Amino acid sequence: MRVFVTGATGWIGSATVDELLRHAYEVVGLARSDSSAASLAAKGAEALRGDLDDLGSLRRGTAGADAVVHLANKHDWADPEGTDRAERLAVEAMLDALAGSTKPFVIANGLSGIVEGRPALESDASPAVGPDADRGGSENLALDAESRGIRSLAVRFAPSVHGRGDWGFVNFLTAAARENGVSGYIGDGTQAWSAVHVSDAARLIRLGLESAPAGTRLHAVAEQAVPTRAIAEAIGAALGLPVVSVDPEDAEKHFGFVSHFFGRTLTADSTATRDLLTWAPSGPTLLEDIAAGSYTEA
Repeated sequence: MRVFVTGATGWIGSATVDELLRHAYEVVGLARSDSSAASLAAKGAEALRGDLDDLGSLRRGTAGADAVVHLANKHDWADPEGTDRAERLAVEAMLDALAGSTKPFVIANGLSGIVEGRPALESDASPAVGPDADRGGSENLALDAESRGIRSLAVRFAPSVHGRGDWGFVNFLTAAARENGVSGYIGDGTQAWSAVHVSDAARLIRLGLESAPAGTRLHAVAEQAVPTRAIAEAIGAALGLPVVSVDPEDAEKHFGFVSHFFGRTLTADSTATRDLLTWAPSGPTLLEDIAAGSYTEA
């Protein structure tokens, strides 16, 4: 099977490309630069030059593949509306190229905003609908494409997809600890995050691609709820820094944009995902990764 992967040299994308290549898939990765293209070629994958704004490249990559895994996102925190608009247009272009093919289309999403007050379930539909919604409403747009003859499925990722080399949220929390000389949590630190090791997330994507029915929502969640205070304590121990509570009013100054996520409980259950795919996460836990130096070693 030939798989077109957007975000192929990103954090989750790189692990996904490796997972697919290990299982004898042909991989074509979207590459924004010569260095990204060279990285893919060194692994044995093919590179297609382009980005999310290059709709022609997205259509060509999609049309020439047997399946699509869409992991790229601009994540421009200074221009969220532009990020959402680009996501919507990119997904529309790829779905148009897949219409009537019955080929699988895997789309990434996060857990933020799915539900409040309890862990999200795979049966919970995303409330983001329409082009002006979060991520351009792309999850619902993709899942609704079942009516167009596309086997679409959504993979919702825990706020921490962790591992050595991660440049996501926990990396920003570690940088804030270094800058401030303390490792902080917000308020009483009872907010919690779900977490998954990047290798487990990549395996889940492959398993979903292989067998998940159209319209499936999958949760890439190994640990349902890691308290934010425990995350701060692990970072503090790894850096040899004191651990303090940060007043919610001071959180953005202390943590930057990540404060908007670190001050919330973002959790999900993955029981249905595990049962459907016989997926059993086996990577280290988030706190084990932090303790092993994955975020603190230069």
